[in-house]
Amino acid sequence: MSSLPVRPNHRRNRARRILIGTAVVAVVAGFNGPALYRYGSEKYHDYKINKPEYKAANGHWDFLDVPSEFRINTIHAALLHTGKVLLIAGSGNNQKNFDANKFESVLWDPKTNKFKMIETPKDMFCAGHTQLPDGKLLVAGGTKRYEKLKGDVTKAGGLMIVHNEDPDKPITLPAGTRFTGKANGKTFVSKDPVLVEKAKKLYDKATGRFLGTEPGLGRIYVEAEKSGKEYETGTEDNYKVLGLTGKDARNVYGMAQKLALDKKDFQGIKDAFEFDPVAEKYIKVDPMNEARRYPTLTTLKDGKVLALSGLDEIGQIVPGKDEIYDPKTKTWEYTGFERRFPTYPAIFLMDNGKLFYSGSNAGYGPADVGRDPGIWDLETNKFTKIPGLGDADRMETSATVMLPPAQDQKFMVIGGGGVGESQESSEKSRLIDLKDPNPRFRDGASLDKGTRYPSASLLPDDSVLVTGGSEDYRGRSGSNVLEARTYDPKSGRYTRVADPQVGRNYHSGSVLLPDGRVMIFGSDSLFADDANTKPGVFEQRIEIYTPPYLYRDARPRITSGPESIERGGSGVFKTPDAAKITTAKLMRPSAVTHVTDVDQRSIALEVEKTADGIEVTVPKNRSLVPSGWYMLFVTDDKGTPSEAVWVEVP
Repeated sequence: MSSLPVRPNHRRNRARRILIGTAVVAVVAGFNGPALYRYGSEKYHDYKINKPEYKAANGHWDFLDVPSEFRINTIHAALLHTGKVLLIAGSGNNQKNFDANKFESVLWDPKTNKFKMIETPKDMFCAGHTQLPDGKLLVAGGTKRYEKLKGDVTKAGGLMIVHNEDPDKPITLPAGTRFTGKANGKTFVSKDPVLVEKAKKLYDKATGRFLGTEPGLGRIYVEAEKSGKEYETGTEDNYKVLGLTGKDARNVYGMAQKLALDKKDFQGIKDAFEFDPVAEKYIKVDPMNEARRYPTLTTLKDGKVLALSGLDEIGQIVPGKDEIYDPKTKTWEYTGFERRFPTYPAIFLMDNGKLFYSGSNAGYGPADVGRDPGIWDLETNKFTKIPGLGDADRMETSATVMLPPAQDQKFMVIGGGGVGESQESSEKSRLIDLKDPNPRFRDGASLDKGTRYPSASLLPDDSVLVTGGSEDYRGRSGSNVLEARTYDPKSGRYTRVADPQVGRNYHSGSVLLPDGRVMIFGSDSLFADDANTKPGVFEQRIEIYTPPYLYRDARPRITSGPESIERGGSGVFKTPDAAKITTAKLMRPSAVTHVTDVDQRSIALEVEKTADGIEVTVPKNRSLVPSGWYMLFVTDDKGTPSEAVWVEVP
């Protein structure tokens, strides 16, 4: 049956519709050309990065599927010997959470992708942490009070130093104690209790003659009873403690300098806890002697832990009063030395028992105090400065790693920025060989851009993943660096790999997982737009990077072996891939915050083939191999790592 003939006017109408439709498409395309181009580019990009050959060369990023009830402002993360990851927010840099005593921690199991809320007893926001010899995680310090910017401060306040001249007894003043200036007549109220030790009696060493007393001192934050500029003070004054009588009224008094409406910094706490990975809960231990916010905790060769720096209970840098935690007695003691550093100083245990300070730090502190890198002998308090540091004035928010293998004692310092809210940032990677008799920094390979807050994780193939960061302070002006690369310590070169999907800056970090992937978390941008007009929102999404080595055909396997090997001892591990295995290493699990991770290190092991596996030998050096739990990785002749097995060095 033939079709009906098309009449001439129908032809003309059809042609007109086609022309009009084409014109409309052209006009729409003109208006939306850039959007269509971007849409097409994004589709092609997604297609490209998901091709098997691209993943095999560059790796791949995926979002971790976190149920909404477990999404927190992750600021700290630590890998535990159970294979689970502890994510800590505390109040999460959220004043409302702080005011509501809402402190959060979440436990994530990478094997099952299950999550669990952990009761968090104190605000661990900006605490310090390190792995302990028995596998627990020590968490110390945190936030006592949030900062107030100038303009938001309504009551004049500041530091009051309380003196006690009584040599016979200490005195405790409760929160709410009132101090009235003898000259200015203005009254200020303490915000917290304070213990003031008794006065110290002084004697002449040669004759034994009594010379007098040295008053006991207590530090406390005070503020005016009422709001207003008229309650500020401008000079030092002696303050009477109201409510004291008799001998106490004569012996106890306050001294304060300027008490004003200036910016009030964050304030720290003394509280300390051990997190038990088996019981999956925090266990309170003795508090530190000093309140600390932004402290570094570094494990020493004997398994004790050094706590240093941080903001104290009145928001000032702890004045060099470093202290040591003994995991056996659960108590703290002062070192007896005073050495000052900015907050979160990157201080590593060296293989000779001394400490290496790279100069990396998180920010708070004077620009001219404690910023020079060097080697610190904790037994004598001798500090030997190391010269040659490139961009030495741009070390805040830089990252430092001990390059693999740890036996080489080579370190790399990556990126960083100027002091405070500076726009300056560095693209440098500085290298140092501490085996050199006269160590000196030299510049290594550079990043593409100046980068503050870069995250750096050691990988089991002996490379280093460097990702994230921003060119400007806290990602200001849309300056996040959406790039990732690996660094090869042997060649000294960077290689670009797949780009992350999320920008990461302040309050971010990365953690190597036992399966060889890397988790990256956090970010706390100052602004949410390039024009710096909208306040930033904390980045709760977590990304997982799967390196190229996990896209190869196969990886070696360890099927069985000992759970514990002593230093200097050996262990036999069964594997069907013994013929292909070339290296083995112990990797200390991360405990990271503010892109600072002084725990991670990769220790090369001696490897010998056995009938049905391999025998590995752990170095004898206690300073090289601190006691604790490690991930044991083996790699084959292609550099492909196994999944880790956990080994304890007792």
